[in-house]
Amino acid sequence: MPQFDFTALREGKTTYADMVAEVSYKDLQNYIEQAFETVETILKDATDAAVNFVPNDPKATEDGERGWTISHIVAHLTAGFEENASVSSILARGLALEARLHAETPWETLKTADQVRARLNESRRMSLAYLSAWPDQPNLTTTITRIPAFGPMNAIGVGMLGFFHAQMHYEQLRETLRQAAESANA
Repeated sequence: MPQFDFTALREGKTTYADMVAEVSYKDLQNYIEQAFETVETILKDATDAAVNFVPNDPKATEDGERGWTISHIVAHLTAGFEENASVSSILARGLALEARLHAETPWETLKTADQVRARLNESRRMSLAYLSAWPDQPNLTTTITRIPAFGPMNAIGVGMLGFFHAQMHYEQLRETLRQAAESANA
């Protein structure tokens, strides 16, 4: 599977289209599986207290918000996985759907580590089901522009947004767990 240099993308040394140009349908499925596995591994020892812990997040407080709990991050991530997988399946059939299909589970309802794990399992099942809805001969010429800086994206590009988005939150999950453990041991 192709490797990705996100720094090069952020610094404008490559384009999103160039980054995903060699990604196949099978690669896309594997990347989505890998992203779910990574999140599940990060959260494998999460406790109910850790799921509900509100971290100190300087980036959030700059915007007048509070830090995101694990349940908030997971609700946000899973909505992104599902939206991008569903839109990619529509694009693969040659339909340019510009509408957002973002449906986020209310994070406040995810109160336990078991509920967070169940949400991840449900989202994995749904996301992979959307990807399995691709036709045998997908249309990879139909594009939409989800993120203007990334330019037009075909079904592979939109599907890969779930993977890229998840990577942006791995460290946030780890840091929230670290702070929760530190708080529990104080």
